[in-house]
Amino acid sequence: MKFSTKTRYGVRAILEIAMSECENGIYQKEIAQNQQISYKYLDHIMTSLKVAGLVTKASGRKSGYILTRKPSEITINDIHNAFEPGICVVDCLSNHHTCKREDTCASKGFWGELNNRIIDYLKATTLQDLLDKQVKLDDFVA
Repeated sequence: MKFSTKTRYGVRAILEIAMSECENGIYQKEIAQNQQISYKYLDHIMTSLKVAGLVTKASGRKSGYILTRKPSEITINDIHNAFEPGICVVDCLSNHHTCKREDTCASKGFWGELNNRIIDYLKATTLQDLLDKQVKLDDFVA
């Protein structure tokens, strides 16, 4: 299983927004520069985050992006779901997959449990958790 580039960049972009202390938000151009993401590619990411209801434009002219909720109320699972329909570590767990061995396969249970643990971990980790770690890293480097 591999997370998409959009998901990984989406986490970085929304973390950058969370770190912004300006009440007018942070401009997409600044996010692109700070995170070294192509402005054009970031445009797709920001659209997905807006559609998911995680970010919005601050009110007024010349405004940047802000979070729609507190960082402690946004999970990594929320961010992942803005880009991917769900998590499925193996095909046999997909709703669209049928398998003749489904009722007699011990390995399917193993993969299902792993899948659930990954989802639980993403749900348990908030944007605030990443923000706290980033602040510690920034303080260490400074």
